[in-house]
Amino acid sequence: MATLTIQSLRKSFGVVEVLHGLDADIQDGEFIAILGESGCGKSTLLRIIAGLEDTTSGSICIDGIDVTQQGPRDRDVAMVFQSYALYPHMTVRQNIDFPLELMGIDKPARARRIAETADLLNLTPYLDRKPRDLSGGQRQRVAMGRAIVREPKVFLFDEPLSNLDAKLRVQMRSEIRNLQQRLKVTAIYVTHDQVEALTMADRVILMNKGKIEQFAPPLELYDRPASVFVAGFVGSPPMNLVDGEIQGQGRLAAFGTEFAYAGPGAGEVSVGIRPEHVRIAEPGEALFSGRLLSSENTGDRLNLVLDVAGEEFRVSLNERMQLSHGDIIPLSIVMDSLHVFDRATGVRSCLTPTPAI
Repeated sequence: MATLTIQSLRKSFGVVEVLHGLDADIQDGEFIAILGESGCGKSTLLRIIAGLEDTTSGSICIDGIDVTQQGPRDRDVAMVFQSYALYPHMTVRQNIDFPLELMGIDKPARARRIAETADLLNLTPYLDRKPRDLSGGQRQRVAMGRAIVREPKVFLFDEPLSNLDAKLRVQMRSEIRNLQQRLKVTAIYVTHDQVEALTMADRVILMNKGKIEQFAPPLELYDRPASVFVAGFVGSPPMNLVDGEIQGQGRLAAFGTEFAYAGPGAGEVSVGIRPEHVRIAEPGEALFSGRLLSSENTGDRLNLVLDVAGEEFRVSLNERMQLSHGDIIPLSIVMDSLHVFDRATGVRSCLTPTPAI
């Protein structure tokens, strides 16, 4: 196990800067997910941690030792790639054994480590098979086994499940997380899938255009997004974000209406509410209304898309009802779940006040 410290990390390719002064402290035994859209710099960051890319400036420290100038072999990290990167002419046993052989470990010790790793990953029956004779999930386990057998300080995962089907991804998510907890090892996991990040990680680094938007536990990202970007990225269906204005005398104009708002400040803001925090109002209790554009029944949820004051507005209900295109639907919201952001900067209000009708 190990701590990992990233300080003022920058990376440029020519004149294009792709990482803009990143800072993060990762604790011993933590499972960290790096989440973001394609091109945000998450895989570049992982490759720099692994020593596969040089930094432009800044440092990487593992257990307090600066490894920025060290090569991959000297950092004591192991990486599992998106592609399994197995040697097709070797058996499972030989694939797992290969890094141990390169490390110069004697045969009896190698045999013991291979047996322990294969047992841990349920690969013992497949040790004499070649990769072509394995399923996708089994190949991914072999790739993990090749990393585990080295007993490194830090495990790095670069979108390891993206080549698997949906059902197998759910299974492998659980297996990877359980394995990490059993080994008590520090792990960094890159993904573009927010479900993977939110269900697996102790904390999530959410990146946007080479910067860290928020580094926090999953529920904090969901419940208290630090910016409009985080609010819109995390959650499915995504958070409703509309322009609003805090006016004098404690009034908030948003959603095509005005209502009392017990809080300080005034000016233009972005107002957010998650679809599951919107309710179909009882007669006389509606704050505003929307015209139904479409509905989607997923079995456990009814997801609606409405037109509210000319903007698309999403509602997610845990009840079933018969609705028709064009219906006018009265709406209310869970007021203490309202989010307010400065419209100019996109940053969350320091003290988002509790609204009062």
